Amino acid sequence: MDISEKRIGDVNVISLSGRLDSYSANEVEKKLDSLIDAAQVRLVISLEKLEYISSSGLRVFLAALKKVKKQQGDIKLACLKPYIKEVFDIAGFTQLFNMFDTEEAAVNSFKEA
Repeated sequence: MDISEKRIGDVNVISLSGRLDSYSANEVEKKLDSLIDAAQVRLVISLEKLEYISSSGLRVFLAALKKVKKQQGDIKLACLKPYIKEVFDIAGFTQLFNMFDTEEAAVNSFKEA
């Protein structure tokens, strides 16, 4: 799992590449928790290079979403491959997360809110 981060305005963009499974879930969870603990609660997670997500990965996203919502923040997902989006669909997560085709659209959606 490779995690990269950049900041666009007041939005943190996290890019995940590789496999988000039970082995890498703790690493992603720690990264998201450190941002949320620092009151960085406007997050875009780019999944363009994500090859696989397991239920452990979904759990990390759900836990992070609950934490940012408590601080009036949000997590937006960007660049999901069709088979990754299908996992979110099956799990019912498409109703919980706003999903965008590009990072730029996801970042800009915070300005509209």
